[in-house]
Amino acid sequence: MNNYNIRLIKPADAEAALAVYAPYVLHTANTFEYEIPSVADFSAKIEKITVQYPWLVCESDGEIVGYAYGSTHRERAAYQWSPESTVYIDAKHHRKGVARALYNTLFELLRQQGYINVFASVLVTNENSVAFHKAYGFEEIGLFKNIGYKLGKWHTNLWLQYALQEAVINPPVPKPITKMLDDDELKITINKPVELLNT
Repeated sequence: MNNYNIRLIKPADAEAALAVYAPYVLHTANTFEYEIPSVADFSAKIEKITVQYPWLVCESDGEIVGYAYGSTHRERAAYQWSPESTVYIDAKHHRKGVARALYNTLFELLRQQGYINVFASVLVTNENSVAFHKAYGFEEIGLFKNIGYKLGKWHTNLWLQYALQEAVINPPVPKPITKMLDDDELKITINKPVELLNT
């Protein structure tokens, strides 16, 4: 049985996380990047995102086998309560509950920060990811038709939305994750899904 662990990403994890991402760049249109980023560029991306948002990794017996993070969906101030989610899992660890466990932790942290909604963009031909997001509770909200060209063809993305909590009037500005690292609630949240994976 694999021993899984979920935690916040560290700068030293960049190369291992990039190794999870690289096959998606080379062999799929699940990401619209054409070339694998350098470790330096990927490290810079991690550093930029984790000022505000959680970026989680899932380890199996100490090896990073997946990750998930929140990021800015739109730049204007009125959008600040609605981030976008991203998740990538090593192919050998598909269908083991890793993505769900990462989302469980990520979304609880986003709730604690004060976010209201989360959006996901999924290739319409990626049936497994579409099914996963719908089963998790995401709702379809629209298509971006022929939005990206990769691997010799045009691709359409499905956009989905998940409500993290009630949309209230005058919501507080979401807290940066860097301001919450010592919170006991955050530490408890990160440890919860590990039991689901290890059973």
